Amino acid sequence: MPATQKATPTHSAAEEQAARKAALAAYSGYLAVSRTASRRADPFHPELTRFLADPLLTRVRLAIRDAKEHGAMRTGTLVSDPTVTSVSLDGVPATVEIQDCVDATGYRLVYTKTKKVVPGSGGGRHLATATATRYAADRWLISAGTAHEDQPC
Repeated sequence: MPATQKATPTHSAAEEQAARKAALAAYSGYLAVSRTASRRADPFHPELTRFLADPLLTRVRLAIRDAKEHGAMRTGTLVSDPTVTSVSLDGVPATVEIQDCVDATGYRLVYTKTKKVVPGSGGGRHLATATATRYAADRWLISAGTAHEDQPC
């Protein structure tokens, strides 16, 4: 891998603020549409591509499909309080890193037919991280995300 040269930043504070706002909007949209797609057990919900890009898009689709194949779906409320931890507008592509304390205590994996909670699927409060990536036409999508369930917050 070739070494990259550090260029002098060429973006303004307003551009950085706009990137923060767009990235957080994409993250919020990702959480909302993921909940909807999971509740409907629809791995190809059309709104997923509005907020997600690969590799995260494929991971989310596979998780929804896996739950559906096992007769389960996600239901309930997921509480989120994200913050931007870094903005890199000089990279190609530009990225924004997000950290979140996700409260999944009210967000459960349940059996579709009985609505009973799937054993061992209980949620709690944990750290989550995500990367928003800028694509063509200044479109920000969430391309990576990790739930750090071993790290309470």
